[in-house]
Amino acid sequence: MSTTIQLEPVAGFCIKSTVNDAPNHGLKVFVNIAWDPHVPQPPPGSELRIRRAMLGHDVDDPNPDAWYVPVVVSDGRQDKDKAGKPALVFDCVYNTSLKSRTLTDPEFKLFIVELALQRIEAQTSLVLSRQIGTPNIVSKGKLLPRTVNIPSSLLTEGSTHSILPAPSTTHQLIQEVSPPVAPSSTKPKGILKSASTSTLKERSSTPTWSWSKDGTKIQIKISLPNLPRALIEHATLDIEPRRFILHVPDYPVFDINLGLSDAEIVATAASRTSASLHDGNGTEPNNTLTLKRQRPLDVDGATSEWRLADNMLVIVA
Repeated sequence: MSTTIQLEPVAGFCIKSTVNDAPNHGLKVFVNIAWDPHVPQPPPGSELRIRRAMLGHDVDDPNPDAWYVPVVVSDGRQDKDKAGKPALVFDCVYNTSLKSRTLTDPEFKLFIVELALQRIEAQTSLVLSRQIGTPNIVSKGKLLPRTVNIPSSLLTEGSTHSILPAPSTTHQLIQEVSPPVAPSSTKPKGILKSASTSTLKERSSTPTWSWSKDGTKIQIKISLPNLPRALIEHATLDIEPRRFILHVPDYPVFDINLGLSDAEIVATAASRTSASLHDGNGTEPNNTLTLKRQRPLDVDGATSEWRLADNMLVIVA
């Protein structure tokens, strides 16, 4: 269940970046950092815990007491820069309680900016430059009221604020309702046939996955419980050097993005996807973090096959 909350964000400051990857290389991206008291607050934390989060510590060993910052990220909207060239604009809205520290602590401000960029990258698959500009404006365009859905489990009793749960259970915690048109993004290279256009209801079956080394290759096994054979022909697999995405109708989209930072992997770990490494004892997000330490996937030499008896897709890349 989720709770609907109305936001009226107040502009804080604006930063400017560019897209680093094709096909949108060089496209300007404006990010409005804004505040609203109804965005969930970070969990209580000591200064040491906050500093460790800012430095990206505690990510290889998920810590239920780690400190995190919730943020509402809009979909991108089309705009133009001063020269009249196309640009994208995103709004990243934080709880108002963070504003004062952002104004007085330059390192914390950089942390907030980096978190915004990482969230946008995770949401859009764009790769954004870290050469940041600071235009002399508080926001690119007007910040409009919006409605967001927050899982009821995240809200404290009698309050519209939330305590962010342990990182292994956080995934798309805040979702904007009726967002604007999303920007185009780079599509990974596909090695399976295109999906059918038919729409089927998502099922609750939970995929599991593991990876191991197979000589010089990396072998990835994705198991889907109770997989009907009729759905296999409608499945799609997209793969790039640091990411693979499996979509099977009636199942949750399986998206493993190795290009994210360690902190982002932990913060966006899918709570309904289990994982194992070699001996089956690893857990998400540790499995993603360990695979991230390996070489990029061999996209050109990648192969995949369905093992019907095991309801499993095996990828070798």
